Amino acid sequence: MSNLDTQTDTQLEALLTFLKNERAFDFTGYKRASLARRIQRRMQDINTQCYDNYLDYLQVHPDEFIPLFNTILINVTAFFRDPDVWDYLNDSVLPAILAQKGDDGQVRAWSAGCASGEEAYTLAMLLAEALGLDAFRQRVKIYATDVDEDALARARSAVFSGKRLEPVPAKLRARYFQPTGSDEYTLHSDLRRAVIFGRHDLVHDAPMSRIDLLLCRNTLMYFNTETQQRVITRLHFALADQGYLVLGKAEMLLNRSEMFEAVDTKQRVFRKSGMANTQERLLGLLQTGGKRIARMPPYLQEAAFNAAAVAEIVVDAQGRLALVNDAARELFGLVPNDVGRPFRDVELSYRPVELRSRIEDAYKGRQPLQLRDIKRLLPNGTTQYLEVTIVPLFSQEAAQGVSINFSDVTHAVELQQQLHRVHHELETAYEELQST
Repeated sequence: MSNLDTQTDTQLEALLTFLKNERAFDFTGYKRASLARRIQRRMQDINTQCYDNYLDYLQVHPDEFIPLFNTILINVTAFFRDPDVWDYLNDSVLPAILAQKGDDGQVRAWSAGCASGEEAYTLAMLLAEALGLDAFRQRVKIYATDVDEDALARARSAVFSGKRLEPVPAKLRARYFQPTGSDEYTLHSDLRRAVIFGRHDLVHDAPMSRIDLLLCRNTLMYFNTETQQRVITRLHFALADQGYLVLGKAEMLLNRSEMFEAVDTKQRVFRKSGMANTQERLLGLLQTGGKRIARMPPYLQEAAFNAAAVAEIVVDAQGRLALVNDAARELFGLVPNDVGRPFRDVELSYRPVELRSRIEDAYKGRQPLQLRDIKRLLPNGTTQYLEVTIVPLFSQEAAQGVSINFSDVTHAVELQQQLHRVHHELETAYEELQST
């Protein structure tokens, strides 16, 4: 990479930090190539060539934030967007949810990344058709969230032009929209009241809970791989047991497929797995020291686990690498695709120390096992020393996996070696003194 490229990357990061501090928009998890393209498109509109100049421009012209965010977020939405997906939801998913809820169960849905609200209102119309307006008013809550306050304001108004309503079937258009002016139509008040709009950041804010149907379409694709996986974990937490997740046509579940089962891959419809999630159980055990007590929500457990200063991994009872925190990724060069692999296939299982037999020893002894002063040769030729602690995790007498911590004790070992050298030199000097 040239010095010019490095300087440009530094300026882009400074601009993103400014957006985060000034307007609480955190784009650091977004793919850099996509971000750069969109920001540069906006910079061209105002004839600005470099990120530093554009940052200065934003400070002087605060109105520029709105067109910039619109360019980055691409709030493209429409009623009944991808009609085949809505046909599938109407014919298969909604009947299954309503059958599970019985005659009076509450139905909770979430439209994440709702933009100007067409998706949430489309779902409201389908549920009103399936239940009837009286039952719909009593039983349905739809949460619609986005990071763009301007888009949310437009969504709350529920006023749409005739052109925007063209995808809505004529029967539904006549039943649920009322003309309010020249080529403007307002959604039925009962449907408006059932949809609750609010600002929400999928990466940083706590997710909803007990959701039966979660629409998160064409939103994940804006994030990098690691951020996508973190968001998928939060969406999993948000869903009720057997709840449904709908993604965009270009999106898949990456390495989190163990948390969901495919219902229809063509329409990108998934269902929360009915089996207890291994990662959630292991996270719960890690946070409670192996004791069964009240747990934090899984998304908080994951955040605490990832933020830990000590490198830590978890290997589940089936011998798979189940969890890796940020410190371990950095220390050993592990990547998101390593999660879920058999631990024996990961270099860390045998280098810098053979761990598989030690894991078996920890299971048998049912107590932590500690390995001291493990020597590790780094790529730059220096030597690192690690202290490795293997903690078996048991739940109701059944082994769930092991937690393995790696503490860097290089400084302590070097001090000890230096102390030994000084002690040896003193002994030698004392012997020479006696001889003299």
